Amino acid sequence: IVREYEGRQKDLIGNFEDKLTDAGFVMVQIQSGLGVRNEIQPLIDNEPASLEKLEKQSKEGKFSPTRLDELGRKWDSLRREFDTVTVESKKLNTKLEDALSKLDLSIVSPLIADKISLLKKRYPLESVQVYLDEAEEAMVSDLDRFREAQPRRGEEEAPSFRKREPFEEFSVNLILDNADMHSIPIVIEKSPSYKNMFGSLERVVDRFGYWRTDFSRIFSGSLVKASGGFFIINAMDLLSEPGMWMQLKRAIRNEEIQIAGYDPFYMMAGAGIKPEPIPLDVKVVLIGDPSVYNLLLQMDPDFKKVFKVKAEFDSVMKANTANYKNYYQFVKKVIKNEGLSPFDVSGLQAVCEYGMRVAGSRDKLSTKFNVISDIIREADYCTRERKGNKVIRKDVYKAIENKISRVNLIEDKIQEMFDDETYLVTVTGKTVGQINGLSVYSMGEFSFGKPTRITVNTSLGKEGVINIERESDLSGPIHNKGVLVLSGYIRKMFAQNKPLAMAASISFEQSYSGVDGDSASSTEIYAILSSIAKIPINQGIAVTGSMNQKGEIQPIGGVNHKIEGFYDVCKNKRLTGKQGVIIPEQNVKDLLLRPDVIEAVEKGKFHIYPVKTIEEGIEILTGVPAGKQNRAGLFPEGSVMRKVDDTLYEMALELQHFGRMDNNNNKKKKK
Repeated sequence: IVREYEGRQKDLIGNFEDKLTDAGFVMVQIQSGLGVRNEIQPLIDNEPASLEKLEKQSKEGKFSPTRLDELGRKWDSLRREFDTVTVESKKLNTKLEDALSKLDLSIVSPLIADKISLLKKRYPLESVQVYLDEAEEAMVSDLDRFREAQPRRGEEEAPSFRKREPFEEFSVNLILDNADMHSIPIVIEKSPSYKNMFGSLERVVDRFGYWRTDFSRIFSGSLVKASGGFFIINAMDLLSEPGMWMQLKRAIRNEEIQIAGYDPFYMMAGAGIKPEPIPLDVKVVLIGDPSVYNLLLQMDPDFKKVFKVKAEFDSVMKANTANYKNYYQFVKKVIKNEGLSPFDVSGLQAVCEYGMRVAGSRDKLSTKFNVISDIIREADYCTRERKGNKVIRKDVYKAIENKISRVNLIEDKIQEMFDDETYLVTVTGKTVGQINGLSVYSMGEFSFGKPTRITVNTSLGKEGVINIERESDLSGPIHNKGVLVLSGYIRKMFAQNKPLAMAASISFEQSYSGVDGDSASSTEIYAILSSIAKIPINQGIAVTGSMNQKGEIQPIGGVNHKIEGFYDVCKNKRLTGKQGVIIPEQNVKDLLLRPDVIEAVEKGKFHIYPVKTIEEGIEILTGVPAGKQNRAGLFPEGSVMRKVDDTLYEMALELQHFGRMDNNNNKKKKK
């Protein structure tokens, strides 16, 4: 084909050159600017001469005007024919290029079609079929990509950026590969930035200094990687990232992800692309506290539409054989992952006991595994400190002790105030209308218990029970309810056959920061009964427990902290063997005391008295029988309740007597 067209073009140009020779003309190249141009000039004395030069010579009489006119006519004719030859030559070049292109197409096109056909059979997905058709069309329409890059005009060789892979645009940017997955993907996103979650469209600076990108710089995020499975994220981490909540909600609602360059401040202008949205088939799991859930539920009307299922996880689990094994397996997992010392049986048991204490019950195990993990690690440190090979119970106890010693500064300061009697608490002897209650101080990650002196003074009157804390705005609503409940108990027991003619003031001594909770309601009733009956209470016994109007003792929280707090005070003031704590019987299952407290109880130096009713408690505190009411409404002689009932009866008569005297005095004044 090339020889044919080259021959035709040679004949065309050769015929024209013959005509030039016959007419006495020749083709010369003349410099024009940076290039050259072809020019037809006549031969004068076998030398080419321009018509402008001959015209000048004619004016000077050096050249015949007639000959000049003749040459001019011939030049015009040859020039028109030269233009025709030039056009015909270009047409021949175009035909040559078309013929070569058809030849290339006839050779390459079947090869391309064959490869594309194989790919279509392998990937029958409709979107892939469309892409392969477009790829085939693009390759067939630009066969030059099959040739090595050639230098252009003015270039010595083709630049490197044109020598790159000519089929780069047909390469595959694999943004997700789950070929090796044998189960549904579960992705946990720990850093929920836009780039990490949704992917990115990166830009680079080209050789001209512009920001540019292409499809090969599209990167997927964790949401795409979780496609077909579960995507887990902490709600607080998500909300702390600006704009991420709305982006995630939009993706879930639209069921698609639009990967784009994240540029909130529009600082990276330049060429960009917009990839097609990616279908999103994923279950998003938000993990957070109830407060975060309630906040989103109240502040975002779309929250419940997007996140339809709520699942609550308990912070405790049952203490049974299966969960003990799970606890042991968790300990082994931490040991294996972090290279810690192995635990023997006693060490594992101590970890379970600590889990029970954190849960607040011997029937429960805590699921706050971050707290348990910290104790496991510190127990390992204690083992290494004593140069042991295995973690034993003693190491776990030491780890717990070390943890407490780092955060119990306030407890130590309060204990010092008990030791130097800045806080007035008596742990020996007996006193009327005075009792030691127990309270819990919560310092966030650490809580402790300490005793509080509660005093009661009773007198003739109609005010009933006076809550001094409430009168001074230091009593919380639950404590107020507890005082009203014990007032109901007094009316039930002693005001069925007579009016109450009593005023009893209750005070939490040296309490300046407020009181709440009803765990001191039984303590307060004991002090009231003591004050009315004038029977002293053993000051070595502290009391905790709420009550109802029937006189039944109800369970309370923080029982271990309360017992240990009173034990510490008694120990520092000297244990007498008669000290102890009265607790609700229901709280016995919650007892998980420190080893030193357990040892003191076992040796009889400290006592714990579980009680079910007020009557049981008052007998322990006073050493006097409480007394049970008979059908006639009377209590046995010498019992606490009989003395209370008799005193209240006398107070009622006394109040009635004073009432009559007041009436007589008023009548005399009127006369």
